[in-house]
Amino acid sequence: MNLNEIIAVNLKRLRAERGFSLGKLSELSGVSKVMLSQIEKGESNPTINTLWKIAGGLQVSYTKLIDEQIDAPLLIRKEESVIAEYDGYRAYHYNTANPARDFEFFNGELDAHKEYTSEGHGMNTHEYLLVTRGEMVLRYGGEEYLLREGDFIHFDCTQPHTYCNRGESMTEFTNIVYYIG
Repeated sequence: MNLNEIIAVNLKRLRAERGFSLGKLSELSGVSKVMLSQIEKGESNPTINTLWKIAGGLQVSYTKLIDEQIDAPLLIRKEESVIAEYDGYRAYHYNTANPARDFEFFNGELDAHKEYTSEGHGMNTHEYLLVTRGEMVLRYGGEEYLLREGDFIHFDCTQPHTYCNRGESMTEFTNIVYYIG
């Protein structure tokens, strides 16, 4: 679904939830009934200012108009996830494409006596990592952090960092890479 279609669906739903007619929303937002109707039909490419006015009239955040709504649970099986594999390190990616998403969700596996170095992610990114099986050492900023099963760490992942498994069995961990707006 393209952005205009998403906005159209969200506007119709939000207006109906509040019991607003086009006229009432026009009064509250300062956007004409004709423009509101065109937006609801997906026939208009509204400006950001127009969307802000509509959001104000509906008393919702701007993102409520542009975020695609999830109507049903999204199930992704491990074998269907996108995988990145590098010499004993596997990363399973569990997100679908969504322009409104500001994070990525991964499950990682690191074989015994292996390590993986990330050169760092884009600007304004943070990583939230939870070890779910085994243990690992995170090398970051000249320091080493020993993480055992159940341990959690949060760090600025714009910097290079290395996951190290010095143990005899595979380490598993979950991480979220968050893109700060």
